[in-house]
Amino acid sequence: MTVTEHELEEAAKAPRVTLEQVRASVKAEYVFSAATAAYSAGYRDLPPDEVRNLSVLTFVVLVLNNGYTVTGQSACADPKNFNKDIGHRLAREDAFKKLWPLLGYELRTTLHEAEKVFSK
Repeated sequence: MTVTEHELEEAAKAPRVTLEQVRASVKAEYVFSAATAAYSAGYRDLPPDEVRNLSVLTFVVLVLNNGYTVTGQSACADPKNFNKDIGHRLAREDAFKKLWPLLGYELRTTLHEAEKVFSK
């Protein structure tokens, strides 16, 4: 069951984190495979089957506007089914799912601070 951003907007009676805010919080996005990361880390003599296995593990790193980083990943069980674009999109979706609670915490902190000011 999926809830749309439109449904959330219509149901909102107070401030909330929006999809637009989630997207706007991202300063940069980096995507790479575990094979690329292993090579960059100095693992240059991996056997071909290990390179193939690492090539189907995709990472996305989101750098937020404040410099904090969030990661997402996707893995393919069988290299024959690997699709680079799909792997990227799944890893990106995984990273974006992690942003919602962070921005929710930030919003709740802002609301809490405002409540303290108004309750004085």
